[in-house]
Amino acid sequence: MTVYENYLRDLGTLIKEMALDAKRSAKDKQTDFSVGYMTGFHRVVSLMQQQAEAFNIPLEKIGMNDIDPDIELV
Repeated sequence: MTVYENYLRDLGTLIKEMALDAKRSAKDKQTDFSVGYMTGFHRVVSLMQQQAEAFNIPLEKIGMNDIDPDIELV
């Protein structure tokens, strides 16, 4: 694997973990900030997945294959 592939996989995995933490926080606190923070992650995860698909990069390669932002980040 190249450095870029490792970078993208690690970045995707870290963003996914942060997004799911933001979801838990929004569920617990229900503040405007926590809900907005989670919404920001929804946009980032969605964008990363869309761009990967546009470039024919399997979602597994960027660590985003096991998250559905439209289900898990709303």
